[in-house]
Amino acid sequence: MPGFELFSDLERKEVHDVLDNGVLMRYGFDGMRNGHWKAKELENELENQLQVKHAQLVSSGTAAVSVALASAGIGSGDEVIMPTFTFVASFEAIMMLGAIPVLVDIDDTLTLDPEKVKEAITSKTKAIMPVHMCGSMADLDALKIICNAHNLILIEDSSQATGATYKNKPLGSIGDLGCLSLDFVKIITAGEGGAVLTNNDKFYKHADHYSDHGHDHVGNDRGAETHPFLGYNFRISELHAAVGLAQLRRLNEFVQIQKKNYTILREALSQIPEVTFRRVPEGGVESYSFLNFFLPDLEIARKVSSAFKDNGVDACWNYYDNSWHYIREWHHLKNIKSLYPISEEVKKGLEYLQTKTFDQSDHYISRNISSLIKMSWTEKEVRERASKMVDVINSLLL
Repeated sequence: MPGFELFSDLERKEVHDVLDNGVLMRYGFDGMRNGHWKAKELENELENQLQVKHAQLVSSGTAAVSVALASAGIGSGDEVIMPTFTFVASFEAIMMLGAIPVLVDIDDTLTLDPEKVKEAITSKTKAIMPVHMCGSMADLDALKIICNAHNLILIEDSSQATGATYKNKPLGSIGDLGCLSLDFVKIITAGEGGAVLTNNDKFYKHADHYSDHGHDHVGNDRGAETHPFLGYNFRISELHAAVGLAQLRRLNEFVQIQKKNYTILREALSQIPEVTFRRVPEGGVESYSFLNFFLPDLEIARKVSSAFKDNGVDACWNYYDNSWHYIREWHHLKNIKSLYPISEEVKKGLEYLQTKTFDQSDHYISRNISSLIKMSWTEKEVRERASKMVDVINSLLL
């Protein structure tokens, strides 16, 4: 996903604008700015490119999820349904508000299985949060139907899929709230940062205030602003926003490069009968950040993953044993290892993780190989990589 592979004079110009006027904070200091408001510009660019009414920048993708949840009034004791395959930040962000992450199986999209979601709904469920992992999406129409039937909030965590679309709508713009990450290893990067997206005026106002100590941002005297409710500091800096602004303006360029490289690899692997690919919901178009494919079983997937490394095929993962992205090895979360006391309500709410199994998720994750698509590869390098991958897999299937 890394946009940092292709930094250019566009990013340098935006950063120099900030350094030249000396204002690194996104709010206030109006007279010193010389008209430069990088965070505001990036929010406007996000709204335009991602076809959403409101964008609120925050300090990280993790912050974006917590701010989105808080903006919708979700907190202590509420249950939020999320997938077993994600980054640990999704789980952490829910717990940050005292809410309870309810993990649900994935299907062959590598995202939430709508049928399993239905089974997980209780009287405490307040939101469903699909995570669009590795550049592709959940079946959002099915999840929207479930949310409407149960009066639930749909929150898209689109941190790994900026640039992907579902039925001609950018991911992050489809749910009640959307969340983006702009960290160093995303398709567009600000170094650190995130964004909350919404078409709901109330949720946007809440996100705007909550992410800046409750400031109402009325008028141009920051010291005179009121504080309608409690907030915290999830602000992004102007320096980070400046990098993100230039990167976002290059999003289509990045997606096209990734699509070209992805297509070469996929066409090569398609020649192997035992290789199948993740399902993209009808109407979905990936961001082409990763190529995800399935092998016959875990043993072969492990051997292929190891052989790829031995043969110089980098940036390929089998997540079954991964401690960051799949529930199986999240021992610190399953055992609630915390520096501070966790509420009894949350502890009780997470007891299910001590005995819960996710056989369906294991079935898909254990056989999956996820290959990062780099933008800095030459076509020759991609074709050589494709040839190596095919040779390795064929040799282990014999």
